[in-house]
Amino acid sequence: MRARIAVLAGDGIGPEVMEEGTRCLSAVARLFGHTIDLDPLPFGGAAIDSHGEPLPPGTLRGCREADAVLLGAIGGPKWSAPDASVRPEAGLLRLRRELGTFANLRPVRVHPQLADASTLKAEVISGVDLVFVRELTGGIYFGAKHRDAVHATDECRYSAAEIERIVRVAAALARRRRGRLTSIDKANVLETSRLWREVTQRVIEREFPGITLEHMLVDAAAMHLINRPRDFDVLVTENMFGDILTDEASMLAGSLGLLPSASLGEGRRGIYEPIHGSAPDIAGRGVADPYGMILSVALLLRHSLELQSEAVALEQAVAQALGAGMRTPDLTRGGAAACSTRAAGEAVLSRLRRPA
Repeated sequence: MRARIAVLAGDGIGPEVMEEGTRCLSAVARLFGHTIDLDPLPFGGAAIDSHGEPLPPGTLRGCREADAVLLGAIGGPKWSAPDASVRPEAGLLRLRRELGTFANLRPVRVHPQLADASTLKAEVISGVDLVFVRELTGGIYFGAKHRDAVHATDECRYSAAEIERIVRVAAALARRRRGRLTSIDKANVLETSRLWREVTQRVIEREFPGITLEHMLVDAAAMHLINRPRDFDVLVTENMFGDILTDEASMLAGSLGLLPSASLGEGRRGIYEPIHGSAPDIAGRGVADPYGMILSVALLLRHSLELQSEAVALEQAVAQALGAGMRTPDLTRGGAAACSTRAAGEAVLSRLRRPA
């Protein structure tokens, strides 16, 4: 097959991990006989510097014309002054809205080889395999905002239709997995959460009768993610809760740098990115963890290009590289020697094979 991928390297460590991700994507294409064209486009803080805005028209056009978007991290102190008129994050929110990517999938798996990389006990995290489905284009991030010298307001708004479509994505995923769905809200306090709970219950009862549904308050979910993470299968929640809880869940796997994500809409096109930030404090040092980006490439292969064998091959190569002890500094809590960003990427490439 032939595909075109928009490549938005972004800021901070974004270009470093993107380089390893695109090298792996190109290697998969060669191994399986595909042609994948990469289209680098300015985005984020780098685009503010070069074009005066985080999402230039040419970048948005290129993303709309691509089969998928591969995204690095964005932002940093340079563009985060309190009086900044435009911020890199505004470009990301607009890109999600323009492409209609309302469903953010964040899988969390614990590699047995990295049990010592987590701060939690091995018996707590052993066998953890869960997926967050985060609503991505509504809620408080997209509501009306106001700030003056003494007051600030951020509106959180959800419609029944927005809740229905994200719950359907999560329930369909749960049906392909272990059949358990946890819906996370704050229905004891928030009206948006009360609507969320009512709509979720109705969708599951009418459309997914085989799914086991559990409602859970967000504060309880934060606790249970740490004390009984194996009990979770698929978790669905609104935008801000999902943002916070998935960062917490990354500690189950050992590092924020390990986790990929896929932001999907109604069609096949999606936005794929590791969930970590731009980490400007380590940018340019060659020590950033590229595994989250490489695993995001695997999600791109699976969801947007529908290349299941290719995705499996890349995921297996990552698992083998980690099993061989190729850990960047964020994964060396257990005393293992650290490797560089490039060495981790090379370890994946050297183990890339067609599945038997």
